[in-house]
Amino acid sequence: MSEPSNELQLDDSGVAVGLPRPVSDVDQIADVPYRAVAFRDDDLASALERSASWLRSTEAWLGEPLDVSGIHLDYDNGADSPYFEVKLLCNEEDLAGAPLLRRRHQAGQS
Repeated sequence: MSEPSNELQLDDSGVAVGLPRPVSDVDQIADVPYRAVAFRDDDLASALERSASWLRSTEAWLGEPLDVSGIHLDYDNGADSPYFEVKLLCNEEDLAGAPLLRRRHQAGQS
């Protein structure tokens, strides 16, 4: 039986490799300081549904509620860009998978 790993596998932006990613090409996980996860669409309901779906899958992966410090709604009426942008302002440590590492560490000590 192997020892639980005490290292997180992060991508180049500091986000856990296993973290579910938004599914649309126009959605994104922003850089620090707030780690905004943005969902963009011309239809507000679609952007909200994708953000809720991502939140559910991320919480299932994380094994606990994701720490979301705020939700920001913006719009862009420029040509050729999605009109609505829903941003979830997320805890950087959660997106890096720190709760997973903490549980692994605790399991290794018991």
